[in-house]
Amino acid sequence: MFQFLGEEFFPHFKEYDFLMHWVEKPGTSLQAMERITERASQELRAIPGVRNFGSHLGRAEMADEVVGPNFTELWISLDPEVDYEPTVAKIQKVVDGYPGLYRDLLTYLRERIKEVLTGASATLVVRIYGENLDVLREQAEQVRAAIANIEGVADLKVQPQILVPQVEVHIRPEAAARFGLTPGEVRRAATVLVKGVKVGEFYEEQKVFDVVVWGAPQVRDNVEALRDLMITTPTGGMVPLRDVANIIIAPTPNQITREAASRYTEVTCNVRGRFGERLGRARRGLTSSRDLGSVARDIEKNVANVHFERGYHPEFLGEYAAQQASKNRILMLSLLAVIGILLILYTDFASLRLALLVLLSLPFALVGGIFSVILTGGVLSLGSLVGFVTVLGIAARNTIMLISHYCHLQKEESQTFGMELILRGAQERLAPILMTALAAALALLPIILGGNRPGHEIEHPMAVVILGGLVSSTILNLLVMPVLYWKFGIARIDINSL
Repeated sequence: MFQFLGEEFFPHFKEYDFLMHWVEKPGTSLQAMERITERASQELRAIPGVRNFGSHLGRAEMADEVVGPNFTELWISLDPEVDYEPTVAKIQKVVDGYPGLYRDLLTYLRERIKEVLTGASATLVVRIYGENLDVLREQAEQVRAAIANIEGVADLKVQPQILVPQVEVHIRPEAAARFGLTPGEVRRAATVLVKGVKVGEFYEEQKVFDVVVWGAPQVRDNVEALRDLMITTPTGGMVPLRDVANIIIAPTPNQITREAASRYTEVTCNVRGRFGERLGRARRGLTSSRDLGSVARDIEKNVANVHFERGYHPEFLGEYAAQQASKNRILMLSLLAVIGILLILYTDFASLRLALLVLLSLPFALVGGIFSVILTGGVLSLGSLVGFVTVLGIAARNTIMLISHYCHLQKEESQTFGMELILRGAQERLAPILMTALAAALALLPIILGGNRPGHEIEHPMAVVILGGLVSSTILNLLVMPVLYWKFGIARIDINSL
C-alpha cells in the first residue's frame, strides 16, 4: 500500500502573501509590460480579500537578479480573515486570463525553496547540457513536446533564449596598424559611443550620481553614423572607424547560461494541484490532480525516450530530485539505525528470537498511518514522514514493555509459559498502553479537527498519521503481539541470562 501513495517534498503552505512572475518574450517593450501590469492590478485588487498589490518591472544591472523589462514581478497580500481556497482560486483565474506569456502564482516560502533547490522558480527542471545553442534549443523543444501532455504538468516553458540584434565591431588589424592604432584603442572608442564610460561622480543631497560620457542618440542608433565615427591616431590625425573595422548588426543570443564549464538550457514546469488541493479541486468539479512523485516519474520516463545528440545530456533538478536524494540518505541512515536497535534489543533480552520479534512486528503499527494518509488524500509529505517515525517510537516502546513484562512474569514470579501467562501479561499492560494512546490522541485531536489550516501544513498531516498509527499500534500491542509471543516466545528462560 505504501508504494501506491503519492509523494510531495513539502506541503502546500497556505501563506497570505503571494509572488507572481510574468515573463513576456524577450524584446517586449517596457510600455507593453506596464500596460499588462496595470490591467492585472485592477483585476486583482477587485477580488474581495486582496489587501495589497505591488510590482516591479525588470531589474537594474547591479541588482541581485538581473532581468530585462519583459520580466515583471507582482506581489499581493490577502486578508487573513478571507476564505483561503476560494480566494486563491479567483486569483488563479485572473492569472490564467493572460495567455501568451509565462506566469505563475507562488507563495513567498515556496518561491524561495524553489530558488534554492534549482535556481529557477519552478518545481521540476530538466536542464540540458551541450555546446551549440541551436542544438540546445532543438533538444529543449523535443523535451517540451515529450512532457507537454503529461497530466498534472502546468506552467510548462523552455528557457527563453532567442536571437536579438547586436552591433559587432570586427577590427581589421592590418588597416589599423597602418594608422598606428591597436585593436584596444579602436574598441574603446566604439564602446564609449555605444555603451558609455564612467569618468567620475558627484554628490548632491546625500545621493551619488555617476558622470558618464556617452554618444548622442543619433549616433548610437545609426550604424552608418558609427561607421563615420572619427578616431584619433597617435600622430594626431583622424580616421573614420569604417577604414579600420567592419561594423555589422549580427543576431546574438539574448542570454547564455553556463555551469560546470558547459552551456545549458532548461525546460521547467510546475505541478498543478499540490498537496492539500486534491479534495478541494474535486469539490469544485475541476480536473483530477496528481502528486509530485507521479508527475516527476512520468517526465523522466518520457525524457528517456528523447534522442540526444552526442555531447548533450539532460539532468533532472527540483523538488523531486531533492526528495529522492533525501530519501536515499534516510534509507541508509535507517538501515544503520535498525542494526543498532537490533543490537540493543538483543543485549536487553539476551535472545535473538525476541529481538527479531519486536523488530519485525513494528511495520504492523504503520498500517493505521497508511490508511489515514489514504483517507486524507493519499499523498506523503514531510509532516507524514515525521508522524510515521513517531508512531514507530510509540509502538516500539509499548512492545518492548510488553515483552519485558512477560519475561518479568517468567523470571521473577516463576509463572509457567502458556495461555495464562499471555492473558495476564496483556491485561496488566492494558491500562498503560491505552493511557499512552488516549493521551496522545487527545493532544492531537484539536489539530485534526481544526483541519489543514494556514500554519498547520506540517502539523495536520503529522497528527493524522499519528492518530491512525495509534489505533494500529494499540491493536498490535494488545491483540497481535500476545499471540506472536505465545507462538514464538521462549518457554523456558534462563534466569542467569536475564
